[in-house]
Amino acid sequence: MENNKRILAIDFARGVSVLMVIMVHTLWIYGDLSTQGDTWLGEVIHFIGKGTPMFLLAMGVSFTLSRNQNMILSIKRGIYILLAGYIMNLLKFVVPTIIGTTPDSFIEAYGWTSPANMDNMLFMLLTGDILQLAGVSLLFMGVINKLSKNKYVPLIIAFLIILTTKEVHGFQLGIPGVDYIFDLMWGAEWNVYFAVFPWFSFILIGMFFGMWYKENNKSERYIFVRMLPAGIILMLIGGGLCYYNFEYHFGDYFHLGPGGAIYLTGFNLLLLRFAFMMVTRIQPNKVFDFLYYCSKRVTTIYIIQWVIICWGMGILGYQQFGITGVLILLPIFTIITLLLQKGLDILLTPKKVKNNKVISRKSIV
Repeated sequence: MENNKRILAIDFARGVSVLMVIMVHTLWIYGDLSTQGDTWLGEVIHFIGKGTPMFLLAMGVSFTLSRNQNMILSIKRGIYILLAGYIMNLLKFVVPTIIGTTPDSFIEAYGWTSPANMDNMLFMLLTGDILQLAGVSLLFMGVINKLSKNKYVPLIIAFLIILTTKEVHGFQLGIPGVDYIFDLMWGAEWNVYFAVFPWFSFILIGMFFGMWYKENNKSERYIFVRMLPAGIILMLIGGGLCYYNFEYHFGDYFHLGPGGAIYLTGFNLLLLRFAFMMVTRIQPNKVFDFLYYCSKRVTTIYIIQWVIICWGMGILGYQQFGITGVLILLPIFTIITLLLQKGLDILLTPKKVKNNKVISRKSIV
């Protein structure tokens, strides 16, 4: 069995995840508050959004199989992802604000007075999104991988993060630059949506399963079968803690407490187990090939969808649509995103490999 063998269930899960975020972001930007909070569509899409940790777990597993595991390459990759995150913020927030296409209602939703000033635009530029989380996490992952190859090290660190996050949430020193770094690490406000604490814990748990996979002769069945009882146990523990004290253990989705993080870890391990069942029980097909395609381009698809959704506000407004409007916009933004991604592929792919479109079971990671 080759050392660089892909795990198709991970590709499947990651491809599904990046398509789900298009749905979530379309609802957030275009659905009115009633549609978001009081309709079946809002409930369904918010439920779908709970699958974000599946992407992070997959990221952790993929890291253990990547050629880029040494500390220097991991740090370089982390810096690249961080830069991509801030360029994305520049394109999706700052550029349309400068040219005057951002709706006043969007600016006012931040509690600001329109038109946005330089401080407002700096705030938007520095917003902590999932790419900032991924970039910072890669900096740490390379160090952790350098210090120890023991699979229990990332697992222990993950649960230490889960258990201590609430105690450091929002901690600052009153020094502007330093406080921003602290916000990226454990911020409790809305300038950072995916703080390293606790979201890094999902990636570390993915690393644990990836290391376990390698230890067991790269048996996919061995690992994914064990995700089922692990997921159930964690869901029961996390769900019980959330039931006991929802405000502390879950709070809001972006600032999870220990119970919420444990529950979502379990829930998304079950989703990964389901992904494995899908790719092993159903014959390869064009839908699966499409999801594997999305998985390989997850970063650029994520950036493209956010940029076009935010630019679309200049034409469609902010939070102006009911159920019917959102349902119409969902496929529109998905198709535009994928067409732009395909155009990017054509521009960047050398002519000699343009016809190589199929991901095989022995594709290179």
